[in-house]
Amino acid sequence: MHRAQVLAAALLASALLASTSPLHAAPQAKEPDYKGCADHPLLTRMADMRIKTCKTVEFDRFVFKTGKATTNPVEGRLFEIRYEAYAGATAPSPLAIIRNHQQAISKIGGKVQFEDTRYTVLSVEKDGKEVWAQVDTAWGRGYVLTIVEKQAMVQEVVASAEVFQAGLKTSGHVEVPGIFFDTGKADLKPEGLSVLNRQAEILNQHFPNATVYVCGYTDSTGTDAVNDRLSLQRAEAVRNYLAEQKVDPARMKTQGFGKQFEVASNATPEGRALNRRTEVIIPQ
Repeated sequence: MHRAQVLAAALLASALLASTSPLHAAPQAKEPDYKGCADHPLLTRMADMRIKTCKTVEFDRFVFKTGKATTNPVEGRLFEIRYEAYAGATAPSPLAIIRNHQQAISKIGGKVQFEDTRYTVLSVEKDGKEVWAQVDTAWGRGYVLTIVEKQAMVQEVVASAEVFQAGLKTSGHVEVPGIFFDTGKADLKPEGLSVLNRQAEILNQHFPNATVYVCGYTDSTGTDAVNDRLSLQRAEAVRNYLAEQKVDPARMKTQGFGKQFEVASNATPEGRALNRRTEVIIPQ
């Protein structure tokens, strides 16, 4: 083959290759949001972001930072949304993410409660609801937004007068249902007060002269000495509240039994929660 023929063949092959190759690569398809996920109505997402994962819990607690050594635990409906930048997109810096959310919350009358190089914590009262949010920027090409719409838990467990009376009359004691305690604490939670209000009514109406023992218990977390003291504090918290509801404090006695007499296994969080309880005992 002559040199001219070789050159012509090479030029033809080059032309054919060019005709089948695009001048620009097709844009990458943007990954969709994780199925079932959506932005929270309070805060939209940063540009070029998708939702990688999300979850919603109807009632939970999240501890928000309010300072270097201070926190604020908020209970209510919890949302957790993890955002990440689309493949090929430039991810915003942590500071850009923080400032964007701070400016957004400020525009609707909210407050910046905390900020460091990783987090910012925000709060706002909107439509009669208190809402807290944490932005966590330590997620590579994205961030995690945690939001809690503050609210008291809807009380589903109530003290039945018939059940309460039957338990006291047959066995001389009955567990007080719906009284919640956090690990290591003896503070009565607001969601348990309706139960105690009903219990006070029953004690006053049906057992007006009986001596009442209020007994507290703990799970197995902590030492025996700590648990004994904590269980007594829980019993005293219940006794004091019943006294405020007109149950004569002179006829109420308190005892703490620590981790004794467990009603469930302490090997699980659910079992430990059941063991953090109080009982009312009327000796026969």
